[in-house]
This record gives sequence, structure tokens and C-alpha cells, in this order.
Amino acid sequence: MIIYSTRHGQTDLNKEDVILGTTDISLNEKGMAQAQELAQTISQMNEIDLIIASPMKRARQTAAAVSEKTGLTVVIDDRLREWDYGEYEKKPRYTGGFAEDKTQFGVRMGKTGESLLQLSHRVYSALDDIIENYSDKTVLIVSHGGVCRVIETYFHDMSTEKYSGWFMGNCKLIKYDTETGGIL
Repeated sequence: MIIYSTRHGQTDLNKEDVILGTTDISLNEKGMAQAQELAQTISQMNEIDLIIASPMKRARQTAAAVSEKTGLTVVIDDRLREWDYGEYEKKPRYTGGFAEDKTQFGVRMGKTGESLLQLSHRVYSALDDIIENYSDKTVLIVSHGGVCRVIETYFHDMSTEKYSGWFMGNCKLIKYDTETGGIL
């Protein structure tokens, strides 16, 4: 089975380099343009059968742009929502403690958010279900930076250092093969 993973288009908070997790905001103008470019790319590829997306506005808008261009069905999966960063939400990305907490699997982000272990559990369970239920399809997952990072760990081992520095650009595509576990 082939799974493509992408991160939603840009939002104003992404542009400002602010921590964005559970705040449910829309794409900005650049983000809408990125979603349209992604839709064009997916349309030209003509190999994806289904879109599975986070319920958050920015991911739904990105998925909708692809769906409108391709006619593909969008399935919403709540487990693909972004990481709950707790008290770090809407603070500058370089806020003290944020980078450190991101690498501690059993520490709740910002004291009140989710731990990496909790995030990984829900994303891994979503991936397990996608692979089980859609094994005969090529799927596009539209989600978020934190979720994309966990998807990467599902297919490839990562050191803590590599994990904390791994980044997924807005509307970039990564292709995974569930048979080989590799990026294609």
C-alpha cells in the first residue's frame, strides 16, 4: 500500500513562527495558494484514491482544495488533529522549555497538553486502521507538522535529536510504502 503524507497550507500563525496546535484557524492567502498547487500536483499524479484528513480547519481546507480538483472523497479522522501543546499554544516557537518538552516522550507539552507518547498512540492507531481498512487504495493523509513527524517515525527509526529537528514544509508530499516501510 502507498500512503502519501502532507502538511496543511500556511496559516498566519505559521508565518509568524508561533506554536500552533489546537487553535483552529484557517489558511491564509499563501496557504490557499499552496493548497491549490498541491491539488494540481495530486491531479497530475492521478494515483491517489482517497484523502484522509484532520478535522481542523487548516487541514480540511487543504484537503478540500485537493478534493475539488480531483473529485476524491475526503474522510475525516479526529486522530490526525495536531498535537495539543498545552500552555505553549500561540507562544513564540523558541519559548523556553518547548524544544526540550518536545523530546520527552512522557512529558505533557506545556503542562496541560499531550505527551509525545499520547500523540504517537493516536497517530499510530490511525495509521494501523488506515492500512487495515484501505489496503487496496493509495491514500493521501492531510494533517499537521507534529502529526507528520510521528508518521515519519512510523516508517523510519529516528533518534531523539533527529525527531526534534525533523520538519515538514507546508503542502510538501512524502510517499511511504507500507510493504517496505521506505520513502519512495
